[in-house]
This record gives sequence, C-alpha cells and structure tokens, in this order.
Amino acid sequence: MTRWSELPWQLIHMEPQPAALHMALDEVITQDVSDGVRAPTLRIWEWQQAAVVIGRFQSLRNEIEPEGAARHGIKVVRRISGGGAMFIEPGNTITYSLSVPRQFVAGMTFQESYEFLDAWVIDALRSLGIDAWYQPLNDITSAGGKIGGAAQARRGNAVLHHVTMAYDIDADKMLEVLRIGKEKLSDKGTTSAKKRVDPIRSQTGMSREAVIEAMLTEFKQKAPLEKVELDAATLARARQLAQDRFLTAEWTNIVP
Repeated sequence: MTRWSELPWQLIHMEPQPAALHMALDEVITQDVSDGVRAPTLRIWEWQQAAVVIGRFQSLRNEIEPEGAARHGIKVVRRISGGGAMFIEPGNTITYSLSVPRQFVAGMTFQESYEFLDAWVIDALRSLGIDAWYQPLNDITSAGGKIGGAAQARRGNAVLHHVTMAYDIDADKMLEVLRIGKEKLSDKGTTSAKKRVDPIRSQTGMSREAVIEAMLTEFKQKAPLEKVELDAATLARARQLAQDRFLTAEWTNIVP
C-alpha cells in the first residue's frame, strides 16, 4: 500500500463553478490521473449555484421533489459516483474530491478505502474540537449527528472519492427539495432533519474558510501538497463534457 507522503499531491481550488461543471471536472481530472498525466489531486469545490447532486444509480423521482426544487431555483444534476443525494447551497457546504491512482487503495475492501480516504479530514475535524468518526459505509458523523457523506467511482487506473460536509444548512428548505422520507428520519429516532444533520458551523463557530484552511493544514502534515491552477485545456474539456452529458435530460433522467 502506498503511503500518503509517497505521492506528489496537487491542490486545485478554483473560483465558484456551476454544478454540472463540477461533475465534469471530477471525471476529467480522474481520467487524467488514470492516464498518468496528472498527479494525485485534491480539489476543493466552490459552488456558483444552489443544487442537488444525486448519485449515479439513484432514481430521480424517488429523490427529488420537483415543485420544491423549482420553487427554490435548485439545479438538479447527476454525478458519476454512487451514494446518496447532496443538498448544496453556496457557502453552506464543504465539498472536496480526491482523484488517486488505484494502487493507493490496492488490496482494500470498499469499506476500508472509504475509511482510509476519509481519515485525514476526520483528523482535521477532531483538531477543531469535533468528536468526529467514520460511520460505514460512507458517512462522517459526530455525537451531534451526521456531518457529511462520501461517494466513490472507479475510472480505469484511478479512484474518485468525494465528500460533501454540511458547514451550515437550511434543513427546512432541504426537506422541501429532497424526498428524505419520514421513515428515514424515524429510523434515526428523530422527526427533524436539523437533528439528523449537524453542521460544522454549530460545532466550531469558525468560518467556512477557516475550516477549509484547517483541513489543508492537516493534509499537509500527511503529504506534500502543491497548489496549481487548472490549465485552460482541461477546463475546456470539462466544459464540453458538461454540455454533452451532465446538462442533458438523458443523463439526469437515466434512472427515472
């Protein structure tokens, strides 16, 4: 198994982008890592618009309340990885992707790879005073409730692992947009999504920017990390892919 410190990591942290472009960037960057033309990459997402991102295998009608999404101007997009729906509002989430060579998680089960790739951010949250831990298969949680969820996709010789964490959240709006379901809430022993999702802001009192900086500090303690600008050619490829796939009804409705 390759150690974190043995890879030459790059950081991409761009200005806010539309939701469909984020989906495309994940695929393009991960493909480049697979092809060996890009170093292992940590990408911090900034959001240009409110959105719901559904997993590759989720049913659109089962996950989304279309009237609520339209009323609140929520863009619905589908990603290439599995996992559950992500409710996004600019400034209220912390989302990041890791695009790594398959050898980095060689010999691990899916559960082990989730835990391994989440470990650094859990350490960062603990450094901020949050009692956080990994909850199989793909959650990051705390004594106060769920903080975030992860999803993965395999592409050739690379693995895409991304995480969305709730920095702050409008739980009432989320319930109007997502069909979370009363049964799911009751399974957790609560009737309120506010009790089920516990944002980082309420546990730290820190700004979103300060939390991200603490995350990067923790990452740099594990591995070398060089911030780079995304080149124009890669951005152009991602924009074309967003138009050709992630903005199309065919892709969004691939699982009706």
